[in-house]
Amino acid sequence: KFLMDYDRLEFVDAVEDLAGRVGLKVPYEGGRRAVAEDSTDMYTVLDAAAKFYQRALAGNEKARAYFDSRGLDRETIERFGLGYAPDQWDAIKSALGTNDKRIALLEKAGLLKSGERGNKYEYFRNRVMFPIADRRGRTIAFGGRILEKTEDSGPKYLNSPETPLFHKGQQLFALWQVRQVHSKIPRLVVVEGYMDVIALFQHGVTQAVATLGTATTRDHAELLFRNCADVYFCFDGDRAGRAAAWRAVESVLPRMRDGRQAFFLFLPDGEDPDSLVRKEGQAGFEDRLKGATPLSEFFFGDLSKDVNLASLDGKARLAERARPLLTQIPDGAFRDLMLGELDRIASVKLRIEQPASQIPKAAYPEQPTLMRRTVALLIQSPDFAANINPPHLFAALRQPGIPLLMELIELCRDRTEISTATLLEHFAERAELKALQKLAVLEIPGTEEERRVAFLAGLAKLDKETEQQRLDDLREKQKQATLSEIEKQELRELLKSTSAPSPNPLPQR
Repeated sequence: KFLMDYDRLEFVDAVEDLAGRVGLKVPYEGGRRAVAEDSTDMYTVLDAAAKFYQRALAGNEKARAYFDSRGLDRETIERFGLGYAPDQWDAIKSALGTNDKRIALLEKAGLLKSGERGNKYEYFRNRVMFPIADRRGRTIAFGGRILEKTEDSGPKYLNSPETPLFHKGQQLFALWQVRQVHSKIPRLVVVEGYMDVIALFQHGVTQAVATLGTATTRDHAELLFRNCADVYFCFDGDRAGRAAAWRAVESVLPRMRDGRQAFFLFLPDGEDPDSLVRKEGQAGFEDRLKGATPLSEFFFGDLSKDVNLASLDGKARLAERARPLLTQIPDGAFRDLMLGELDRIASVKLRIEQPASQIPKAAYPEQPTLMRRTVALLIQSPDFAANINPPHLFAALRQPGIPLLMELIELCRDRTEISTATLLEHFAERAELKALQKLAVLEIPGTEEERRVAFLAGLAKLDKETEQQRLDDLREKQKQATLSEIEKQELRELLKSTSAPSPNPLPQR
């Protein structure tokens, strides 16, 4: 219990940590043993890769010159385990891929990838490397920045792919380093880049972390607040920065239990935390943090920026925008105060239903349908639409809600930065608005990744229902003896794929 509280570990992690300190093996049940052993092998190969990249940095003048140009000293480079991935196609494979099992592990850990002919080559090449550690300090992934832009160098910044150990929507860069400095973390400062974190650390701001090339998720928010009560989000002051800040608001609100605070710091044009802290020093940057905007102020300021609060229509619009978001705040003083502030600004008493988690089970027996659940997941996380590409088989399904789902998907894919609030605003004059507002606050448990999987699974089920609908249509035509030759072939294929018995088997041609 002490280790769980002190190091903020889950129960299993704490047990494994204690066992490792005294040289004992943790007994696992059933299939978990194989998973644990596989994970141990991956940790080992990732640790070896980190050491390989560190040695490569020592032998590469260009990579060392890059860190020198960013003002990093030896202590900082060692603290973050920085390294270099050589400009070769098989460097890490040659060094660590000593047998087929090791090569398979390197690929599973995201260090190798397969070419079109099945050959394995480096995932990271000619990049300075930033190891990403889990809450126990074990390397689970890497981030890499290119040194020289070429035709085949890929994006400027590249993170490891998703692996059994690494889920970018659930990890924060440098959280482990923060915890090594602070037994009790006073605050966390969330920035956007590795170098921003590292520069802040070197200049004395040792509470900085970064998301890993993704917007702030609800899992990020929970992880942040699990480690401290005060969280500062640092963004560029431009339109993209404010859009990113709003996505952070949407992720943070459901985690804003009493005692927690969130603030937003917007940087001057052309500046980032790295440049600012080098220019102004620790004291200057911390002065900026003191002037950061509280969540409540940013929330109401951003929602009302294009609303005429002198008119009844404007006040009603603000209330409609705020409602689906305020309902996500856990019951408590902060929620009451936010509702009171809306009352003060818009002069309207907003009726808020109890959160689903606070309604007795007997009073909430009805489970959402597949369609409602799928639409709710998309409204709450519009970025899920990026995972699907047309054509959509389920578009042909004759079922209420399909046209709306298609419209939502297209809207989210066309406007990749769209938020839940903006999505609802799109339907402000539509009859569907009230239903969508309810779905926006429908409680669906699970991590961000689990919810993403549930959304894709929902679409897959709708696809299956569409296949069944088509099968039923063809069977009906078969009864009436009106099937064309093409339809007969389609029916055979559908029967084969669904393993469904035909009431009147078709003769083979």
